[in-house]
Amino acid sequence: MAFIHKGFIKAQTLISVNQYVLRLILAISTVTPVTTATANFSDPCYNYIVLDNPWRSISNSYNTTCDTSVSWSGWYRLFINGLSAHIPDTCVTRQRCGTDYSLWIRGGHPTVEDGVVTRDVCGYAGSYCCYYGSYPIKVKACPGNYYVYELVSPTLCNSAYCADTGNVTSTAVTPVTISPDPCYNYTVLDNPWRSINNTNNTMCDQPVSWSGWYRLFINGLSAHVADTCVAQQRCGTYYSLWIRGGHPTVKDGVVTRDVCGYAGSFCCFYGSFPIKVKACPGNYYVYELVRPAFCNSAYCADVTDISAAFTTVTPETTSAGINITLQEGCTSPNCFENLLEQIENITSSQVLSVTTVTNILTMAFNASEKILDSSSSSVSPTELASHGNRVLKTSEKLISTLVKPTDTSDNVSLALAAVEVEVFMVGPSVTLTKIPRLDTTNSSVDIDLIGIAKNNKGSAAVAFMGYNTMENLLKPDFFNTSNDTVKTMMSTVISATLPKTNNTKLTKPVNFTLKHIREFDPNGSLSCVYWNISEWIVDGCSVLETNSNYTVCSCVHLSTFALIMQTSRPAESDSQLDLLNLVCVIVGLVFFSLALLTFALCQWSPGVNNVARINICISLLLAHLLFLLTQQFLDLIRPQQVLCAAISGVLHFLFLSGFVWMFIEAVLLFICVRNLSQISSKKREVLSTGFLCVIGYTVALVVVAVSVGLLPEGYGSEHCWIKMDKGFIWSFLGPVCVILALNMILFINIIIKLNSTLKNLNAEVSQMKQTKIMTFKTLAQFVVLGCSWILGFFTNGRKELEILFLILNSQQGTFIFLVYCVLNNEVRQQYRKCFRCLCCGRKQH
Repeated sequence: MAFIHKGFIKAQTLISVNQYVLRLILAISTVTPVTTATANFSDPCYNYIVLDNPWRSISNSYNTTCDTSVSWSGWYRLFINGLSAHIPDTCVTRQRCGTDYSLWIRGGHPTVEDGVVTRDVCGYAGSYCCYYGSYPIKVKACPGNYYVYELVSPTLCNSAYCADTGNVTSTAVTPVTISPDPCYNYTVLDNPWRSINNTNNTMCDQPVSWSGWYRLFINGLSAHVADTCVAQQRCGTYYSLWIRGGHPTVKDGVVTRDVCGYAGSFCCFYGSFPIKVKACPGNYYVYELVRPAFCNSAYCADVTDISAAFTTVTPETTSAGINITLQEGCTSPNCFENLLEQIENITSSQVLSVTTVTNILTMAFNASEKILDSSSSSVSPTELASHGNRVLKTSEKLISTLVKPTDTSDNVSLALAAVEVEVFMVGPSVTLTKIPRLDTTNSSVDIDLIGIAKNNKGSAAVAFMGYNTMENLLKPDFFNTSNDTVKTMMSTVISATLPKTNNTKLTKPVNFTLKHIREFDPNGSLSCVYWNISEWIVDGCSVLETNSNYTVCSCVHLSTFALIMQTSRPAESDSQLDLLNLVCVIVGLVFFSLALLTFALCQWSPGVNNVARINICISLLLAHLLFLLTQQFLDLIRPQQVLCAAISGVLHFLFLSGFVWMFIEAVLLFICVRNLSQISSKKREVLSTGFLCVIGYTVALVVVAVSVGLLPEGYGSEHCWIKMDKGFIWSFLGPVCVILALNMILFINIIIKLNSTLKNLNAEVSQMKQTKIMTFKTLAQFVVLGCSWILGFFTNGRKELEILFLILNSQQGTFIFLVYCVLNNEVRQQYRKCFRCLCCGRKQH
């Protein structure tokens, strides 16, 4: 049948095409641009958009509006009913300003002399004015006593910016109360679960009765509350609380710091009540802790170095004098290019924390994915390659900031959804003779960093990156070859660099182990390639070792690498052959059903054993029907991987059981021909119905069970059949080949013995009519025993053999019905009786 070539043996590769945004027009309702002929258009005081929604009034209690859906762009000036307004800079309760969470700014408004300032945005909840934090905005005071704001999309819906026409506060006042010196009057807080490395998430600090000042310890080591962004599910809790603004110095005395909790890709998504902090002589810190604003949160404790300057670490603002910003809702190429330029402006000598680099990378890749997802028109390969080059360049630049001087050795790692990073550094006093293999989920690298360090005064560093989504930009079709083949990316895209290393000459070839992320085609051609500005090329890289699971590439230089497989383009679908396949399978299913009805309803001679024929019909009827339905609804089934794998396992069982029953039928026929006079007794004594059923289904079930146990992922190909890689297809072809070989041997023996027997019978048997019947039965038995399936190994694309193969093997049910039902004299007599009864019944009516 056609499916043994299309569904069983050859899988087609589907290559998705991602598109990139060229243009995006940003718009907002009820806003009007204001310009003046004599204005300085670079100054937002004279180049703003009017925001005059009446529902933004602080006195409006309507609460269903949300600002997250607005495409904010540029600077805005607020008006309420024609009166100049401003965003409130004091706490606003919930369900005001036309929304549920009313947004106000903390820190007061600036003066004209202050220029542009940044202010935090807060939302009231849980009896705390800044329970919900949002992305900060920029504010400027303008001559004429009004203010303009660079607004961004808030972090949660059912929140909106408030507008007020009352007075404003021009300075931010933070009250600080000094108690008796807390450096010598504190309570020890030494819960081990508070460690930043603890991933348990069941603790909560809200029920604790906090009183006075506390000093933190972790396993006997002096610790401090974390002052950089902490991810969720750390420090023994779900929302890990850290302080924003850094730790003070001794001369700063007591300061107040905001408490933040990470959520929704924003480090200060959840605010909590502020706490007081003091640095003490002896290099430790004490805290006046208070009850958090919400449960499932707890204060984090860290023993690593701290920030002693006022710094805020969020996805928008980073430490070490770096200010990387991305406008919320950015979906335009220009906006994203601006972000990349900011990253490229980072100097190569800077050293950033893992948290800072993680936040910036998250921001960059999230923005890139939004641009790709919101694509409305296709772009040229040149534009895709250019965009990919920029992403690679800025990523490598950012990763290089993780490299810091060391005397011995050090390593840094981080993992995001889009990229995984491993950085290893060695110094002059290193004692290692070889650095460990650097691993990501789907790749690893072996590099002689010690040898490279010897050529760099004893110091060197390697950065290894695995990009999980880069093939959307650096597509496998950029691998230009003379052959017209299908190109498939078989690995994640990886990069290896030697950051902050002067002499980058390799002392030995570098070996990359790349795990196959797609189904391996044994007939495909694998190439280790590297990215050369606009295309994938193979210069300097070769395949060192390969199998169905992974490939080892050896390269004499560092760059961006991948593994690409070339396969022959599948032959175009033959609509006529497909139609013939559909018709033949349906006809075969009809005759399988008729044969089963005949076996079930007709009375048979006690000496006739139809158990094998009945079960051949059952197995192949169910197998063909399931396979036909699966292919018709493949688009719906294929995305459900578990369902697809389950169907392929059931098909494996049904087809195998069909072949086992063909073998049983061959054995029964051989016994019948060998000793016609004793066939009934032989079958009763040796081959009972129960014994045959156990053999017929148990063998197939055992093969499938062993296959599932050895390689469960071998089921569920593109056509919901057995996968071709890892040799797993032989779990089906192996038993089939054995059964076909045995059946062919038994069939030849049956023909020889039958010919010998017929020579000794009455001469009438040799008459022309009987000869034709015997010839047809012999051919039919050849098909019933499955011997015609051997043709599938010899078609090799020859259409006439494919058609013959398709017709013969789809009509096994037809041949069974003709030989054992139509050509059986007893059954024909019963057919006649049934027809007479039907005809008589109609005449009486």
